[in-house]
Amino acid sequence: MVRAVIFDMDGLLIDSEPLWVRAEIEVFGRAGVSLTEEDCALTKGLRVDDVVAYWHRRRGFDGAPADVEERLIARVAELVRAEGRALPGIESALAAARSERGRRIALASSSPTPIIEAALQRLGLTSTFDVVASAEGETHGKPHPAIFLRTAGRLDVSPLECVVLEDSMTGVIAAKAARMKCVAVPSDPLAGPSSATRDARFVLADAIVTSLVEVTSVLLDRVAGDPT
Repeated sequence: MVRAVIFDMDGLLIDSEPLWVRAEIEVFGRAGVSLTEEDCALTKGLRVDDVVAYWHRRRGFDGAPADVEERLIARVAELVRAEGRALPGIESALAAARSERGRRIALASSSPTPIIEAALQRLGLTSTFDVVASAEGETHGKPHPAIFLRTAGRLDVSPLECVVLEDSMTGVIAAKAARMKCVAVPSDPLAGPSSATRDARFVLADAIVTSLVEVTSVLLDRVAGDPT
């Protein structure tokens, strides 16, 4: 039975992935590391500290990692507040997740709290979720399942009673590692279920849809194996 639905944020609820790319190119560029959009795709879905550590190990950069991390968080939050765009299907997906059965809903994001707050304010969703969780305080970020396991605990439900909605492969891996059902909503059009060139790894998810518009109570029940 589905007792809770857990939403990712970046690339699922808000079209912030392009904003992350812009911020990473700007901030790392000032630190002496030239990144391309393709480079940024390599760290999609990771926590900010893991992104910074990734490029520090591979390229090195000017300044302390903590300073680069702080500048990156501030820039992404600034862009989200000014330009963040809601992705299609948010309202219907939230209604389907909550449903007439009174399921609980949560947001579990790799983003730090300042970016989550900026996004929820931009989308008008500050009072929507029963639990809002950031992976910033976890020992490990996604693809480790810690953020999802902690979120289930805060919701007072078993991980086996949760369905996760995720746009990134990193998030899908984390959800499945937490023993949760997962619906993939790939933010990359080439990863969609109708594309011959999609990332084959998305088959790990229990269902793949092209947008939140396709997330219905029927889909969530089917994914969870509910008989109704």
